[in-house]
Amino acid sequence: MTEGLLDRIKSIPPLPKTFIEIEKIYRSDDGTISEMSKVVEKDPMLVANILKLVNSPLYGLRNEIKSVSQAVSMLGMKEVYTLSAAVSVKKLLKVDMEPYGVEPERFAMISNMQGAMVRYWLKKVDFSKADALFMPALLQETGKIIIADEIVKNDEVFQFKSDIQSATDISQVEKMYVDTTSSVVTAKIFEHWGFDDFIVNIIKYSDSYQSAPDEYREFSMYLKVIKTAVAVNSPLSERNIAIATHMVEKESANKEGFLDAVKQIKEQYGDKI
Repeated sequence: MTEGLLDRIKSIPPLPKTFIEIEKIYRSDDGTISEMSKVVEKDPMLVANILKLVNSPLYGLRNEIKSVSQAVSMLGMKEVYTLSAAVSVKKLLKVDMEPYGVEPERFAMISNMQGAMVRYWLKKVDFSKADALFMPALLQETGKIIIADEIVKNDEVFQFKSDIQSATDISQVEKMYVDTTSSVVTAKIFEHWGFDDFIVNIIKYSDSYQSAPDEYREFSMYLKVIKTAVAVNSPLSERNIAIATHMVEKESANKEGFLDAVKQIKEQYGDKI
C-alpha cells in the first residue's frame, strides 16, 4: 500500500456522534428500539435512508411507513446499525468515482445491490450468515473511494479508468496502480474506525479468500462472489455472472439460490443496471 493511501486513511475523521450512539445501543444488552429511534430521529439523512429502505420493494409492504419508530421496529436494531454505518461513510468520505467510471449515485446503487445479494441468496441458506454478511457486503467497496482519490491526485484517471472498464478482476488493476486492493483499504478504514475484527478480516481477505484463516474463509468467499457478480464496472453482466457462478460451483455454495438472487435483483433494479 502506498504512503499516500496510508496517510489518507489515518487522516479520516472519527465516525459521527449519531453512529456512535446507535452502536452503543446496539451493543448494549439493555438497548431498546425506542432508544434507537430517538437517536435516528436526530439525523435527517439517516431518517430518509431508513424510510426509503423499509418502503422499498425489498420488503413488499402494502402501506407506506412514515413513522421512524415503526420503521426502526420493522428493520430491527442490527439493520439500523448497518444502515447508519453506510450513511456515516457517505458523509465522511468525499465521493468522486470518476476513475472507476461511475457517478456517486450509481456507486451507491451498486453497493446496495451487493447488500441485496446477501438477502436474496443467503437468507434462504443460512440466516445467521446472511445477518453477519449484510454490513460487510454493503460497505466492502468503501476503499474504492480512497483509491479513486489517490488516482486523481496522481493524474492517472484516464489510463486507470480505461483499465477498469475492460477488467474481469478489478482488484488486479488496483494492485497495478496503488500496490493494494480496495478490500485491504476498506479493512484498514474499518480498523481505523474500530469496527470488530470479524468484519475487518472477512473484507480484508475477500480478494484472496483461499488463503484466509479458516474462521473467515467462507465469509470472504461470499463477499468475493457478490462483488464479482455485481462489479462496479459491469454489474450483473453475463460475463460477470458466469465468472461468479464458476466460483459458486467450485465452492459448492448453492448455485440455484445464487442464480435466483441474480434474477430477483435484475427484476428489482431493471433498467437502472
